Order: sequence, then structure tokens, then C-alpha cells
Amino acid sequence: MSVTGVRSSWLPPTGSCATASRLSAPAPRGRSGSSTSCDRAHHAGRLAQEPSRLRRYGLIILDEVGYIPFEQDAANLFFQLVSSRYEHASLILTSNLPFARWGDVFGDQVVAAAMIDRIVHHADVITLKGSSYRLKNTGIDTLPSARAENASQ
Repeated sequence: MSVTGVRSSWLPPTGSCATASRLSAPAPRGRSGSSTSCDRAHHAGRLAQEPSRLRRYGLIILDEVGYIPFEQDAANLFFQLVSSRYEHASLILTSNLPFARWGDVFGDQVVAAAMIDRIVHHADVITLKGSSYRLKNTGIDTLPSARAENASQ
């Protein structure tokens, strides 16, 4: 999971990452963490303390949630992070998956539903439609998995 409070100086004109970065534009520079801090905490046996450590940030951006499935420990940590920030601090999530598929990603429909409940309460959900910015000028409109997913919705 990628955690950041710093906006990039170069942003593509469209897409979920660019949108999240633009929404966080007022975030002060130099305040960032990364998945490597979670990796270090895991190896040092301090992973359970990461959600409380991350509470000091007013905004956390988690990009591409669901890109790969979460292992059980990571899913539990993610739930703790969402729960610890619920009604206390801001969280921006980007995902290419509809909420209906989050149970598959986190390995538990009940945990996914509890997370989604906390995430969307008081939230503005922005759904981006259209072709991928990365596919621009390639002659490809959509990827095979996106076409199949869009057809089923």
C-alpha cells in the first residue's frame, strides 16, 4: 500500500491517481511514508502499531486498492487503518474495482462490507469513466478485463 501526503510535480491529465493527487494539493511537502515503512515495521515486529503511527497524518492516499489481493494479515491491518481514521482523519482511496468485488480482494465479504461502510460514510465517491490515460495513443480503447467487467455491470 502506498501512503503519501506529497503531490507530484508532474501529473497526467486524467485518472484516479492524478485526481487523488489534485484533491490533496494543499498537503504540505515533505510529509510522506510508503509501503517500505510498513515493510520495515513488519520485519521489526511493530506492524500492529502502524495504524496508530499513521494517525498523525491529516490525509493518507492509498492508490490502487485491490490491484493485488491482500493476505489475511494485510487485510486486517488495512481494516484497522480504515477504522482508526474513521471520523478522525481524511483518507483518499483509488481502486479500479467496484465495491462489490472487495470481498474477493480482502478474502472476507464481512470485513470488506465493514470497511466499505466506514469508507463511504461521510464520503464523496467519485467514479471515473473513460479510457485509461496509459492507453492514450496506443490504439487500444480498453483492456480485456475492463471490457468484461463493464459488460457485467
